Amino acid sequence: MSPEPTGSPIAGVDWDDGTCIAHASGEIVMERNEPFQEELLSLIARKPERLVVDFAAVSFIDSSGMATLVKVLARARKAGSELILRGMPERIRGVFEIARLDRIFRIEAGEGS
Repeated sequence: MSPEPTGSPIAGVDWDDGTCIAHASGEIVMERNEPFQEELLSLIARKPERLVVDFAAVSFIDSSGMATLVKVLARARKAGSELILRGMPERIRGVFEIARLDRIFRIEAGEGS
């Protein structure tokens, strides 16, 4: 792993009707987890029909990042929103499959996949 900034891994957010797309980038690790969680929960608070987290530019995720996504999934369901993880690199998707998180998350291929 390379040194990463401590800010949120969310590089940008787009809205398309009722869908919010959060573009994540770099490493989703413990040092960046708090702002990552806060930003995703603030997007859920806006009650989108769907919150899509775009993983196309994510190079690594640790267990704290995965735990944050589980928490965000629970909050999204409570708010009536659907959480979708999109465009995961194969090695990150493999970690989700090993942890069996692919059974609770909706994971989609990326736009160009």
